[in-house]
This record gives sequence, structure tokens and C-alpha cells, in this order.
Amino acid sequence: MKDLFERPSGGEAAILVSVDFSEPDYEESLEELRQLSLSAGLAVRGTVQGKRSSPDAKLFIGSGKADELLQLMQASESNIAVFNHDLTPSQQRNLERLLQARVVDRTGLILDIFSQRAQTHEGKLQVELAQLEHLSTRLVRGWTHLERQKGGIGVRGGPGETQLELDRRMLRIRVKQLREKLSKLKAQRGMQRRARKRSNVMTVSLVGYTNAGKSTIFNRLTKANIYAADQLFATLDTTTHKIFIPECGAVVLSDTVGFIKHLPHALVEAFGATLEEAAQADLLLHIVDTASSNRDEQIAEVNKVLVEIGATQVPQVLVHNQIDRVGLAPAVARDEYGRITCVHVSAKTGEGMDLLRQVMAEHYQYLKKLATEEVAFV
Repeated sequence: MKDLFERPSGGEAAILVSVDFSEPDYEESLEELRQLSLSAGLAVRGTVQGKRSSPDAKLFIGSGKADELLQLMQASESNIAVFNHDLTPSQQRNLERLLQARVVDRTGLILDIFSQRAQTHEGKLQVELAQLEHLSTRLVRGWTHLERQKGGIGVRGGPGETQLELDRRMLRIRVKQLREKLSKLKAQRGMQRRARKRSNVMTVSLVGYTNAGKSTIFNRLTKANIYAADQLFATLDTTTHKIFIPECGAVVLSDTVGFIKHLPHALVEAFGATLEEAAQADLLLHIVDTASSNRDEQIAEVNKVLVEIGATQVPQVLVHNQIDRVGLAPAVARDEYGRITCVHVSAKTGEGMDLLRQVMAEHYQYLKKLATEEVAFV
């Protein structure tokens, strides 16, 4: 896939820019931006910070801070400014003219990481759609490369049509093509899910904040070997495997894309077909980084996305991972009805994996009981 961010070939040195608008999690957000930048392959040369009550309409950070940013970028020979906020198209253009360098906002950075990590055909289509949706408002020129893509557009405007209008029309056609392809893939996923339902196979999805350890837990349970690393958005494409649990037989386990604070809406929309695996599951295992100082905020952010994709009705069990880092032992917590609501495990050491299998087995028995009661009621 073409890199729509057109990174400068001369280097990947970057300066981070973050403004404190009196938000309670400002420091955590700035650290997350640094981790995102490293995950994108950037070399962070410095940080410009400021405090404002509201963004500057023209330059977001104001003229004084913009001059400070320019001086730091020149001194450090940096060619990318990464903002910890979403910029308007005019703010981004004004900053790029002033800095004579590439300016990327938080949404653009996340989209860039996704474009690097997508491996499957569906994942690449989803990322490209999200990129085009985000960048369509920033369209000035330079979209003629779409004409050369496979299945290209091959249309020309009338005599009075400007290049910008032509580019916009090509972009709209490409977006329509991507939506049609993803719609077909969504239908295929739906047929697969219905087939699993007919065969009475329970489906379980792993969800959670990015870098909480979902892929490592998935590998532990399935004996698979999907990529897992200590970085944000290490894996994007949903991976599904069958595992066998004696008490309930075959279980379909899915590892989904990680969530993050202010996850771009374009990504949530583009990954709708993939995220439906979570919305249509019988059980969600919500993986939490127990060692994180802001784990409660991360849990809240994941639940926000689950609301957005319509997954709030799916039963959820909190899985507190990385207990080896905080000195806890494997354990389970139950509600007043005896159902497991929380599990403490370590994906790194493998402690508590038997408890996760127990969770799935008990939930299978619960679903079986519900089905029996429904039949008896009818």
C-alpha cells in the first residue's frame, strides 16, 4: 500500500508537540504519544510543551510556541512535527508552511502506524479507507497516484474541470470501491458466524487497550505464533483459532485490534467488519494491563469503543494481565450469582491460563443452561 503520509526520505527525526488544556491525564497522554511515535519508527529528538485554555485558530499552539518549535526543529535537524492533538486542515497547512516540514496530528500518526502494520488484504483495505476518509478534508493536490492503482479509475474530467475537482472525484470513486469490497467481506464474515452458531460452537473475543498483552494471551491459549511485541498496535488483523476445552468442546477464539484513547472514528468505522467479531461474540475477555498506572482510564476507553460498535450486550470478564510485575497470584473473583467477573493472570509466565479456560467452560455451561430454559419456556 502506498504511504499516504509521504515521509521525507532524508530521515525520521521528529519533535513532539503537546498542549496542556488542564486535562487530568495530560502526562499519560504525552507518554502515549511518545510510544506511538516510536511504534511508527520515528526518532524523537525533543518535545515542545505549552499550556493554553483553548487552541489557537491559526496555528493551534500560537505564534510564540510555533517559533519555538521551528527553532528546535532546525537545531535538531528534525523534519516531522507530531502533535498530540487533532488539527484542522487549515492549522496543519499553516504549520507546514511555517515550519517547511511535515506536520502529523494524533489521528494521522495512528493511521500511519496502522498502514505499516496491516498484513491481510482486508486489513489493508480497512486502513486505506480510514486514511482516505481522514485525508479527504486535507485534499489540496497530489491525489493523481490513485489513478495508477490496480483497478484504477481511468476517468477524466470535462474541459472546465480543475485538477482539484478531478482529484476529489477520483478520491470519492476510490472510497466507494473500498466500501463495496469491505461490504462483501463483511457479508462473508456474517456467513461464517452463522455457520458457527448452527454448529453450537462458542465464540470468544479478546479485547483491550493496545499493548495490554492480548496477542501473548492468544498465543498461550491457542499455541499459535502470531506477532506479539512490547509496542503499541503490534498486531492489527483479527486472528481466529479454534481451541479445545474438555468441558465444552471446540471454542473459536479471536484476537482483535487494540483500542486507544481517542481512537480515530475513521478507524472504528473502517474496521467495522473486523470489530463485529467482538460485537457478535458469546463472551468478551477484556485484557487489562494490571501494572499500568492509568488502567482504570484504559478500561473506560475500551468500554467506550465497545459501546460504539454495539458490543455492550456481550458478557464481559476482566482479565488483569501482567500480575508478575506487581507481585500478585493467579485468582478469580465472582459476583453474587457465582459467575466469574475477574481473573488475574500472567501472559508472560503462563500463570492463570487454566483459569481462563475455566472461565470459558463455565460460560459455555451458562449458555447451555439458558438455551435449555428457553426451549422449556417455549
